Amino acid sequence: MPRSTRALGTLGAILLTTSLAACGGGEDDAAAGPAGGSATDDAQLTFVGYGGDGQDAMIADWQEPYTAENPGVTFVNTSPPDVAQVKAQVEAGAVSWDVVAVAPAAATQNCGTLFEEIEYSGTDEAELVDDAVGDCYVGGFVNSTPLAYRTDAFPDPSTAPTTVEDFFDTEEFPGQRGILTNLQNGILEYPLLADGVAPDELYPLDVDRALEKLDTIRDDTTFAPNVGALQQAVGSGQVDMFFLSDSRLVPLLDQGVDITVVWDTTVTTLSAFAVPKGAPNAAAAGAFASSLTSPTASAAISEDLGTAPVNTTAEPQLSENQQKLEVYGPVNEGETVMQDVDWYAENFNDVTAQLTNWLAG
Repeated sequence: MPRSTRALGTLGAILLTTSLAACGGGEDDAAAGPAGGSATDDAQLTFVGYGGDGQDAMIADWQEPYTAENPGVTFVNTSPPDVAQVKAQVEAGAVSWDVVAVAPAAATQNCGTLFEEIEYSGTDEAELVDDAVGDCYVGGFVNSTPLAYRTDAFPDPSTAPTTVEDFFDTEEFPGQRGILTNLQNGILEYPLLADGVAPDELYPLDVDRALEKLDTIRDDTTFAPNVGALQQAVGSGQVDMFFLSDSRLVPLLDQGVDITVVWDTTVTTLSAFAVPKGAPNAAAAGAFASSLTSPTASAAISEDLGTAPVNTTAEPQLSENQQKLEVYGPVNEGETVMQDVDWYAENFNDVTAQLTNWLAG
């Protein structure tokens, strides 16, 4: 394996180890802390996102309109979100964050110990995608991670990849692969799909089988620790075919990178938000989180990020390049698989350990 590829894999292992510590056991003795205030009180909410353009969009599309409608509620923004930091704040009885971006599985795994149960007051759940609202989280948007390739690497459509299986066929489709080590981007689902598992029979995941399938492409694959690293690798031509988030494919297309998206079976995941246990403005934070599922909020964030709306009635006005990544739109002639929140909540620690060990091997 090239040194740069191994370095990315090692860094991915380190980051996954951090995630393991973040969502590990030992929360039973976490400080409970009372939920602060009521949803109608004036409150300054500390919002923790991933920074960059994504958080700027959340400020413009969610926070500013919410303050306009609820003048007593204002926001302070910080980043990055970290379940380990939530745990530290809760156990110290000194919680300073109010709304935190979080994987739904992490919020579910730590519901009632690290995260408050949210009294959801938003749009009727019948209008939302499956699992959009959990006891301790509210979904903000849906990320898809489709298969794609640089068109210059496979200029002839008749010999270009057309299925997930092709990603794992290094003889018929030579070239450097790219995949994210984040569990939320399908690193375990895609090898199982390529190995013949039907989309509706993926869960419970056969992790050993998935890792065995990944072994077959290990020497030809860049295991990127985050979406930014893989986006850069795609843009610079370091990888030929890849699984990359829709919100990162759109900027590449906007920059003129010639990319072809393969709509075979696509893994989607919910990006969610939770309220730390004992947050100083827990009720107001829950009310704000509930607002994220409205048609207006869902459409606005999709228009900015190129992600799919969590509200199925939303009608975002998408750019031409965003339409090419519209996983629930007419361009997608394949299938979609939404990650199973409950399965990951029950198995996250063990699965993370297995993947971390494999990446370090």
